[in-house]
Amino acid sequence: MTCLETYDPGDFFDEMFTAKGTPRPEAAALIERIQALPIEELLRRQSAAQNMLFKLGVTFNVYSDNQGTERIFPFDVIPRFVAHKEWEYLERGLKQRIEALNCFIHDIYNQQKILKDKVVPREAIESAPGFLQSCMGLQPPQGIWCHITGTDLVKDRDGNWYVLEDNLRCPSGVSYVLENRRVMKSSFPKFFEALDIQPVDDYASQLLEALLNLAPDNLSDPCVVVLTPGIYNSAYFEHSFLAQQMGAELVEGRDLVVADGYLQMRTTKGLRQVDVIYRRIDDDFLDPKAFRPDSMLGIPGLMEVYRNGRVAIANAPGTGVADDKMIYAYVPEMISYYLGEEQLLSNVPTYLCEDPKQRDHVLTHLDQLVVKATNASGGYGMLMGCHATQQERSTFAEKIKANPRNYIAQPVLSLSRVPTLIEGQFEGCHVDLRPFILNGQDIYVNPGGLTRVALRRGSLVVNSSQGGGSKDTWVVKEGVC
Repeated sequence: MTCLETYDPGDFFDEMFTAKGTPRPEAAALIERIQALPIEELLRRQSAAQNMLFKLGVTFNVYSDNQGTERIFPFDVIPRFVAHKEWEYLERGLKQRIEALNCFIHDIYNQQKILKDKVVPREAIESAPGFLQSCMGLQPPQGIWCHITGTDLVKDRDGNWYVLEDNLRCPSGVSYVLENRRVMKSSFPKFFEALDIQPVDDYASQLLEALLNLAPDNLSDPCVVVLTPGIYNSAYFEHSFLAQQMGAELVEGRDLVVADGYLQMRTTKGLRQVDVIYRRIDDDFLDPKAFRPDSMLGIPGLMEVYRNGRVAIANAPGTGVADDKMIYAYVPEMISYYLGEEQLLSNVPTYLCEDPKQRDHVLTHLDQLVVKATNASGGYGMLMGCHATQQERSTFAEKIKANPRNYIAQPVLSLSRVPTLIEGQFEGCHVDLRPFILNGQDIYVNPGGLTRVALRRGSLVVNSSQGGGSKDTWVVKEGVC
C-alpha cells in the first residue's frame, strides 16, 4: 500500500481530500487505484516517466542564470483531478472571457467605443507597452485577434476558481500537456482503461484547423508555418513539436522574405508563398519596418502584406495589450460592455497602483499583498510581501512610487493543493492551471490544460523558471470506475 492513506491535506483547500483519509467523492475512484500501488512502484513509475520525458527532449531554457541553461521540466506522476461538471463550468467561463477580449482588442484598434464611453480609461490603454499604434485600423481575417490563448486559473481556499492572468501574445506550455499525457498513458495504462478521462490528443489538429480557417477561401492548399525565434528560445521544444504535429514548416525570420507583395518562404525549389503564420515571437520583433528597427528575428515588410490581407498571423499583432496586468483588471467591465453578461470566472481582486488611493493602500499593506509588474511574466518582477524582508518591501515601495503604472497588487491567495510525490512521500503542493483555448470557426477549450505545481516546500510560485514542475490534468466524468 502507498502512504496516501496517511496524507494530511492541511489547512488549504485540497482538491482530492476533504480531510485526512477522506477522499472527495468525485476523486474516490482515482485515489483507490493510487492506493493499491506500493510506494516503491509509484517511485519507479515516477523515475521512468521523468526518463521518458528526457528522451523525448521535453525541455525549457532558463535565462535567470545568465547562461540560458537547458533543463528538463520536472514532472509528478500523481495526476490532478477535475470533475467533468466542474470542467464544463470552466469551459463556459473561458469561452466568455475570450469572446469579450477579442471584442475589446478589435475595438481599441478601430472605433475605440469602450474608451469613448469611459468604461476603460483611455490613459490605461495608451500607456500600455503592448498597445501598438501601428496596429490601428487592422482588420484580421474573420475578425479574430486572439486565436490561441493560455489563461491562468487558480483555486483559492474557498474552493472557487479565479482568473490569475491572460496570455494572448505567445502562450506556451501546451506541448507539456500533450507529452505529459503521452507519458501517463504509458505509465498507467489500466487507469485509462478504467476511468473516463477526456482526451487531449486532438489539440494539434484543432490548432491546424483554426489556422487554416484564416486562409483565403480560394486557396486549395494553404501554406501554414510556425515562426520561431530559434533554438535558443526557452520554448523552442514546443515550437518544433507543434510544427511536427501539424505537418507545418518550422521557420525563422531569415527563412522568409516579402516578394511581389506576398510573404514567401525560401525552399530548395525556390520561393513558396506563405498564407498563415503561427508566430511564436513577440510583436516588437515581427517586422523591423513597423516595430523595432533593430530586430533580427522578423521579416521586413510583413505588416504591409498583413494589412493587404495577403497573409494571416496568429495571434494577431497587437494582442499583447490584453496581457497587461492593469488591463486585466477591466475584463469584468469588458464582459458586461460587449456581451451584456456577468462574468462567470472572477478576477482576483486587484489594486491599481496608478490610482493614488489604491496605491496608498498597497504601500501601507505591502506585507499582506503580492505586487506584480504589469508586463513581467515567469514569476519575475514580483514581490511576495508576506515572505519579503522589511528592506525588500522598502525597496519595492520606491519602485512603485517611481513608476506606479508599472505595478498592480493582489491579496495573497491560498492556492489549492494536490498530493505530490516529494522525496518518497506524499505532500500537498500548490498548483495553478493553464487551459489552452483556440478561437477559430468556434471556440475550443482543450480539456485539462497545464497544471503547474510548486515543488519547493511551502512555495506558492509554480513557474518552471522558479522551481516549479507539472502534472497531467485529468478531466474525468463522475461515477465512472
